[in-house]
Amino acid sequence: MKTKRKKPARIKEDAAVFGTSKQPLRFIDLFCGIGGFRIAFERAGGKCVFSSDYDKFSQQTYEENFGERPHGDIHSVAVAEIPAHDILCAGFPCQPFSIAGVSKKLSLGRKHGFDDEKQGNLFFSIAEILDFHRPAAFVLENVKNLKGHDGGKTFDIIYRTLTEALGYTVYHKIIDAKSVVPQHRERIFLVGFREWRYFDFPQFPDKGPKLGSILEPKPDPKYTLTDHLWNYLQNYAAKHQAAGNGFGFGLVTENDTTRTLSARYHKDGSEILIAQNRKNPRRLTPRECARLMGYPETYKVVVSDTQAYRQFGNSVVVPVVGQIAQSVVRTLQQPLNASPDFVLTAAERTKSAKIKVTKTPSKYPKPKRRVS
Repeated sequence: MKTKRKKPARIKEDAAVFGTSKQPLRFIDLFCGIGGFRIAFERAGGKCVFSSDYDKFSQQTYEENFGERPHGDIHSVAVAEIPAHDILCAGFPCQPFSIAGVSKKLSLGRKHGFDDEKQGNLFFSIAEILDFHRPAAFVLENVKNLKGHDGGKTFDIIYRTLTEALGYTVYHKIIDAKSVVPQHRERIFLVGFREWRYFDFPQFPDKGPKLGSILEPKPDPKYTLTDHLWNYLQNYAAKHQAAGNGFGFGLVTENDTTRTLSARYHKDGSEILIAQNRKNPRRLTPRECARLMGYPETYKVVVSDTQAYRQFGNSVVVPVVGQIAQSVVRTLQQPLNASPDFVLTAAERTKSAKIKVTKTPSKYPKPKRRVS
């Protein structure tokens, strides 16, 4: 006979906890990578009580910067062993849903989205944790293409799981990081609250910094492309241009905003190449990548260039998450059902309050957990 898992004690009144600075908000950092979410929520006054990431090199960087090594694969951790928390943070793997990731998987005859057995079902690990611990809020991040993946079906499953099955009020928005860093990087954020709360995403400026603000004055010559690689990239771009395709390198100057930094940047650096006088262009250095993602100068880069490029390419932009974190904390510190009348009309509040929540959560696929 199976023993029923005991759920953590519920907080009776959020306002008693979130309305005071004496008790910091507890958050967990899932698929934590190198800690972009952690920096953002610690700056907002939160306390990290659990972190998890399967990649050993990301664990190494995380430990060097935060003094603790994240747990490994989330499937190997029993949900009941995860500490009670107020906010769940997760930038769950985006490759199954990204345009580039889907294209690559299709070309290789592999499955994508929820059918990707390795990464596609990790959202349901998040859903299982939310269902068990019932944190007051969550913040999820993924690629922009999540909204349109599989004709919108993927996002519909995610949204309905969070709202109808789990009973959270969910807000979502696609945000471009170019207003806070010199990089065009669009990501979707989903913010949810256990009880109904009015939430407004932070407003970002129209114009942001330019690339020159993060460049090193004297980068190591090793980051300059060899003649062989530079000729290859030019010929490759010319070939695809002649065929009417959009593939090619991204050559930028200090007055520009870059393309999106990706995890594949270590291969040839083609998406972001820095023009140089009388020289071949060069890659960004790992430190410049850290700045491009909004990491502080004190952040330690302790792995190889290859791993550093992968880690920053997979990361979140810290200042973007930082502003969202501040908004989430402020929202949790407000009394329940508080909302500015000039923003949300009575009719809209009534409509939001009528979201149908099943007494028994709807069934959603749950990953098979390995016994450690």
